[in-house]
Amino acid sequence: MTTSSPLLEALGRRVRHHRQRASLTLRALATRAHLSPRFLMDVEAGRANISIRRLEDIAVALELQMADLLATPDRARRRGPIALLGLRGAGKTSVGRRLAKRLKVPFLELDTLVADRAGLALGELFSLYGEDYYRRLEREVLRDLLATVQPGVIAVGGGLVTVPETFALLRQGAITVWLRARPSDYWNRVIQQGDQRPMKEHPQARAALEELIARREPLYRQSDLTVDTTRLTVTATVTRLAAALNDARALLPPISPPTPGGW
Repeated sequence: MTTSSPLLEALGRRVRHHRQRASLTLRALATRAHLSPRFLMDVEAGRANISIRRLEDIAVALELQMADLLATPDRARRRGPIALLGLRGAGKTSVGRRLAKRLKVPFLELDTLVADRAGLALGELFSLYGEDYYRRLEREVLRDLLATVQPGVIAVGGGLVTVPETFALLRQGAITVWLRARPSDYWNRVIQQGDQRPMKEHPQARAALEELIARREPLYRQSDLTVDTTRLTVTATVTRLAAALNDARALLPPISPPTPGGW
């Protein structure tokens, strides 16, 4: 063990970030990497002068390349937007507005921008032109928005992650954050907003919601960060999210504008 240094502290933050993103406990990662939990704790705290061989063991356990843990932080990532993902009821709008105010950056809702581009309300857009047209317009609007690499907070529709090209575009050009919650949280928040349609129009809505969560969770897990909002107020969620962003921004790959081109 050694005293901490900026280099070892940065390495420790990267290891902790990737471990948490993989939903691994410290003990689980230590077991996978054939290390003691105490040693791995020292690595994440920036106190362990770790050897290349042991660092490689950690990278393999996290299914990463060594370069992912050793990459020099790129400050360009700080200028990019923050994109909030999750199902309806995740709190993307309420959390997004409060986070944007805290960071003193603009807040945008991708669905609103798509509706503005189409000159129609979202319901009319879907009924007149269908989902394929909406998804194409969504990708076009997102590409234009990300091309400037400006700071901001963007709330995106829950289904965006189901379109690989659009989700890849978002991940390339923004810091993606999954606002995770329990099925009951999603349900109760929608009802509290005064929307009774889930119960009236679909008797099996709760079961359908749980099936939707099961299908989309593997996609949401690809986000840069996950913030569990279970039992948290909006204020507490924003505080936790701001702290996670502060820890992770310098560790994530640099943002690059989308490449020009058609569909």
